[in-house]
Amino acid sequence: MKIWSSEHVFHHPWETVAKAAWRKYPNPMNNSVVGVDVAERRVEPSGKLYSHRILTTKWGLPGWVIRFLGMNPTCFVSEHSLVDAKERTLLLKSKNVTLNSYVSIDEELVYKPHPTISNATLLTQEAVVTVNGFGLANHLEGLVTKTISSKSASGREAMEWVIQTINQEMKDLASQVNKSMEDIKHSMETLNYE
Repeated sequence: MKIWSSEHVFHHPWETVAKAAWRKYPNPMNNSVVGVDVAERRVEPSGKLYSHRILTTKWGLPGWVIRFLGMNPTCFVSEHSLVDAKERTLLLKSKNVTLNSYVSIDEELVYKPHPTISNATLLTQEAVVTVNGFGLANHLEGLVTKTISSKSASGREAMEWVIQTINQEMKDLASQVNKSMEDIKHSMETLNYE
């Protein structure tokens, strides 16, 4: 078993980062995630929002590995999340479903307001990798954790891309609302003169 962990600061408010986390996939920085399906979503009695999503991915394994294992290149990940708006935390836990009996990847991400930087969000991330049934399990676990580490940077870039997209959508919406208000004002003024 290998454990990988990381912390990252997003210089955006928690609400913005939490919205971006929901819209992270698909994105141009990580084209391995090709689909996201909501299996369950509910508001718990405590007021927390629980979701269970299934991510469809292309792991990008070499063709010979896919043929050797006799597997489909499409893989699935089960993701459970809990949003606590009062405490301003978003907890995401994911686990691969495909090949789980050989390689188990349990990942946990927590987004919460940074304790000392205002309008910033702290992401803490941990992945536990366990390889079973292979003589070189320790080596394979190391390779998987290195891959997770290298892909985490593109995941953070993807979050920044989504945040920029959300911010641009908000600017466009505000511009449309302002134009509509101006049009209404102009129409009202024209009616008053008639």
